[in-house]
Amino acid sequence: MIIDTHAHLNTETFDSELDAVIERASLADVKKIIVIGMNNKANSRALELSDRANLYATVGLHPSDVLEGLDIELLKQQSKHPKVVAIGEIGIDLYWVKDNLELQIQVFKRQLELAIELDLPVVIHMRDSANEIYEVVKHYPQLKGVMHCFSASLDWAMKFIELGFYIGIGGPVTFKNNLEAKQVATQIPLDRLLLETDSPYLAPVPYRGKQNEPAYTKLVVLEIAKLRDISVEEVSTMTTRNAMRLFRIEED
Repeated sequence: MIIDTHAHLNTETFDSELDAVIERASLADVKKIIVIGMNNKANSRALELSDRANLYATVGLHPSDVLEGLDIELLKQQSKHPKVVAIGEIGIDLYWVKDNLELQIQVFKRQLELAIELDLPVVIHMRDSANEIYEVVKHYPQLKGVMHCFSASLDWAMKFIELGFYIGIGGPVTFKNNLEAKQVATQIPLDRLLLETDSPYLAPVPYRGKQNEPAYTKLVVLEIAKLRDISVEEVSTMTTRNAMRLFRIEED
């Protein structure tokens, strides 16, 4: 069994083909999917979808949406849903917007504190912001979570692992020239690695540039197995175990 720990099935992209997407995932042995919240609309849709078997949800305010305003009481209420497994996607993004860093940090910290209060892991977005993220999370030793769509160096990966975090690996590891992602996927401890697609974004080869979907998590498994020279079964088994441990997902 494979778990896609990060998919945006709650976007309009999937509305007309959701059943088919879930069926294709199941046929590819992707039996559980975590639907990731980003803002009020996406959080509500994630909760709605989590009523389906084998779908789970997170809720949070993405750094690109901080101007929407953080309703911490609403997040707290939504987090009580039995299928909510984390606070996320939260963090700092210095790729799209760089002039509101202080606001991003403020919103990020408040959501980290909520996660600690509720004893939930976090799903962290860290685009072009490894140092800024590290300088925040190092002050919360009780935190647990995943660095989603990890795109920094192996040194940074090990720094976050030392703090107790998992590293999320997705489609970019299959890109021919993404040597940094391949190094991270090869060198980090296997018991700290999670699989994800970030659907509908970042589709792996041979679908690069096209719409991504949870079924393609299998292609990430194949690439990691090849890079580490281990079996597909070992990658699937260990990463599934990691996801179930972090997100407290029970076996069927």
